Amino acid sequence: MKLYSNTLILTLCAICLFLVSCNTNTKTETEYIKLLETTKSWNGATLPKYPEGQPKITILKAVIPPHTQLDVHKHNVINAAVMLDGELTVVTEAKDTLHVKAGDAFEEVVNTWHHGINNSAKPASLIIFYAGTKGGTNTILK
Repeated sequence: MKLYSNTLILTLCAICLFLVSCNTNTKTETEYIKLLETTKSWNGATLPKYPEGQPKITILKAVIPPHTQLDVHKHNVINAAVMLDGELTVVTEAKDTLHVKAGDAFEEVVNTWHHGINNSAKPASLIIFYAGTKGGTNTILK
């Protein structure tokens, strides 16, 4: 009986190993994951029309140190961001508040005074995409 039990256990283990090895999870096709598609900023305001002129795309990586509050500013162009690491709280002058964490994508407010705050003990990093025009600015400090 004991020999039968050991043989059964070994057989089940072999089957499990075979099934695991068959599931390679190797992807053979490119995967596209939409992070954001919107016509509104995170506070619900409709995005403005694109400005006239030669388009200029800017992509920045921002790393905000722990326990840091950014200066009050506004963006005069459409921009979106993806949080890579950490957390960030964004607050408008009207006290609209957005809390984002790693992996979140969001459409920033346009022509609205706001600031970001990293209240955590580790840096917050994000990639920001600006859709502006040649010769124009992306951010205005108050």
